[in-house]
Amino acid sequence: MKKRSFKLGFYFTLVVFAIMSASIVLIAPIMALTASRGYFAGMDIMASFVVLYLLSMATGVTISAIVGHKILKPILKFSSALKEVSAGNFQVQVPEDRRIEELSLMASNFNRMVQQLQNTETVHGDFIANLSHEFKTPLASIEGYAMLLKDQRLSREEHDEYVSRILHATHRLSNLSGNILKISRLESQEIITDKKQYRLDEQLRQAVLLLEEDWSRKNLEMDVRLQDVIYYGNDELLMQVWLNLLSNAIKFTPPGGTITVELTKTDTVKAVVRDTGIGIDKDSIEHIFEKFYQGDTSRKSEGNGLGLAIVSRIVKLCAGTISVEAAPGEGSVFTVSLPL
Repeated sequence: MKKRSFKLGFYFTLVVFAIMSASIVLIAPIMALTASRGYFAGMDIMASFVVLYLLSMATGVTISAIVGHKILKPILKFSSALKEVSAGNFQVQVPEDRRIEELSLMASNFNRMVQQLQNTETVHGDFIANLSHEFKTPLASIEGYAMLLKDQRLSREEHDEYVSRILHATHRLSNLSGNILKISRLESQEIITDKKQYRLDEQLRQAVLLLEEDWSRKNLEMDVRLQDVIYYGNDELLMQVWLNLLSNAIKFTPPGGTITVELTKTDTVKAVVRDTGIGIDKDSIEHIFEKFYQGDTSRKSEGNGLGLAIVSRIVKLCAGTISVEAAPGEGSVFTVSLPL
């Protein structure tokens, strides 16, 4: 930064020096010519110097105005572009082909900033639209079944069914609200606190056991292969990762399928959750960790598209990576890598 400031200052100093030199080069021959023809006859040296000075100043000001306009033109464009951005126009761009390297770099950074603001605006709009949709669906369900419950002619079975569906929709709303709070908190968090050493393999076993009712109901085979791993981190956050990944595997694996959970340690810790489920198409894989994204396969369930976004954010906070390999009808493999 200091080097660039020095270069820019040197450039403007050079411009000023060039203007002064040009003024002298232009005025000196004119003064010599007029003096040789006797135009300054009778003038003393001081008067001649004053005339030369005034003419040099006039020439210098003229040249400075022309050159200054050339130099200030991109800055004025920047000012106009910034005004557009402040008014909410994120489509504006400024030319990057400048002779001065620093101005070209400034234009490039400005265009990247505007592009990022545009992306943020798009994401924000999609978030609001998706959030409204996710809330609207269960609320409409609750309202509809509540209206049906007012019918005095309902049988006991119909009454119980409608109550059950209302409770189910309420449960969806509760999960959605909780996940929104989680993702909001995680996105505002930059560091992980409350770290401690604990057995990561034991935590994965606990996650499998907590979901035993779900995978037992579908008669799924759980193949658990865990190395002993001592990990230093926030166990509560990482438990959310394992529960989300395992819940998805259970949800998308048909009855009688297999879910494999592996944990290995080399220079990093690698946890793998593999299933024999319905898989994921190529287009969905590219967006699967985005908030509220639900591919075609996910829409067969009643998720809200926040679980994997939460997983991705937690893994990122842990300075780790998460990847997925999948194909329709061939199951999915989620791999989490964490630094030791």
